[in-house]
Amino acid sequence: MGFRSLSGGGAAAADETPVENRSAELSGIPTLSRMPYVYMLRCADGTLYVGSTLDLARRLEQHQAGEGAAYTKRRLPVELLWCAQTDRIDEAFGWEKRLQGWSHAKRLAFAEGGLDAVKGWSRREREGPTGR
Repeated sequence: MGFRSLSGGGAAAADETPVENRSAELSGIPTLSRMPYVYMLRCADGTLYVGSTLDLARRLEQHQAGEGAAYTKRRLPVELLWCAQTDRIDEAFGWEKRLQGWSHAKRLAFAEGGLDAVKGWSRREREGPTGR
């Protein structure tokens, strides 16, 4: 499952060719239609929201207008912290679910430094195999 990071931080899958990092402001999002994205928002209360979509600019506008997820509607304003384009929507959804299972600190580290920044964070890597 690979993706191309479009925001600050070097988040990239091992099998992915990085693209130029650029600001994750709404105006900097490519206008290609129907492209799968996974994204991370920082809410007004400091919490993080992770989602996936086929139209990132439209989805961000929905979140800002309070028409997005119920979670972000109660935590406006929100800002785009990180996003990446994937080849297929199922990959974007897979990354969404993966990131949603991570702690706040791990998500921030990932958004700022990519996969290298979170290596060794998994319980399995820290504690080793169990029951042996």
